[in-house]
Amino acid sequence: MTELPSLPGLRQAIDAVDDQVLALLNRRAALAGEVGRLKAAAAPEALFHAPAREREVLARLEAASPGPFPAPAVRTVFQEIMSACLSLEKPLRVAFLGPEGTFTHLAARHQFGGSSQSLPQGTIQAVFQAVERQRADYGVVPVENATEGAVDSTLDAFLDSPLAICAEILLAVDQALLLRPGLDLAGVRRVYSHPQALGQCRRWLETHLSGADRIEAPSTSEAARLAREDAEGAAVASELAADLFGLRVAETKIQDLAANATRFLVLGPKSAEPTGRDRTTLLAMAQDGPGALLRLLEPLARRGLNLSRIQSRPTRRKLWEYAFFLDVEGHAEEPSMAEALVELRGACASLKVLGSYPRAMEVAR
Repeated sequence: MTELPSLPGLRQAIDAVDDQVLALLNRRAALAGEVGRLKAAAAPEALFHAPAREREVLARLEAASPGPFPAPAVRTVFQEIMSACLSLEKPLRVAFLGPEGTFTHLAARHQFGGSSQSLPQGTIQAVFQAVERQRADYGVVPVENATEGAVDSTLDAFLDSPLAICAEILLAVDQALLLRPGLDLAGVRRVYSHPQALGQCRRWLETHLSGADRIEAPSTSEAARLAREDAEGAAVASELAADLFGLRVAETKIQDLAANATRFLVLGPKSAEPTGRDRTTLLAMAQDGPGALLRLLEPLARRGLNLSRIQSRPTRRKLWEYAFFLDVEGHAEEPSMAEALVELRGACASLKVLGSYPRAMEVAR
């Protein structure tokens, strides 16, 4: 009869493995430090972060893991390891629509890890400016939600910005109702949140809090702060915001769409390198006249390029002048896309490639 291992023996074995993991982490950190010194000597002003290399490493490790460690957790763990090691080379500064505790903050942490230097900004325009003025290496802004559609202020900011889109993030958005300790639903008179969040939870709020006033806040995190100060107030926000502001989670997943998600864009100095599963975002000014939009789309259709999204916005420069934002599958350096861009420039009043970047293949949680 085989003798089963004892619990103390298993714990001792785990402790020994933990010691090995710790030693290897410190070995990796030392190697990262050497890489940082070499980079600094070669190009003191260069951006240390190498997104293409990072994606390559994460994909390799996910594919190579035999289990039983959960595959999704492999990426999460190594993202944090790389973030911590990168901070030894040069802290990565990331601006995002703040304050801390917003879903944009969660998206930034997912992309860059917890060891990056967080720079919360009060507006989307301020995020753009932080990167443009080199106060931040990257910026993270929301661009569309599955329920409420486009974030117009992000699209408008691209009209005059030199920044490129270098990545996208799809983040699951689970809204929660947050209350002060001791307050119940019957006592709620005001519900604070960002307009997008209130829109995402419209049906739930009408069913359960129809008599409460809905008050717009600059962010879900600010909504949580306001609810904390209001004896009859509640907030629609993330569960992280509850922890930050000492509120209790009264209800979870109150959004109308169960699979609610928001798409975020990462702003940087240049586009990403081709990966074979990319997306390109274009900003086009169509020439005025009949068939203008058709002339904009034909060069893409003839080459079999998939247009996944089109959105129009007034340019605010001339009466009734509109800009079109187009998301097209493929990278600007691929031959078919490059040919289409040449033709589009002839068919448009102006055309700007906002960036080519890897498509987010799954929704992060």
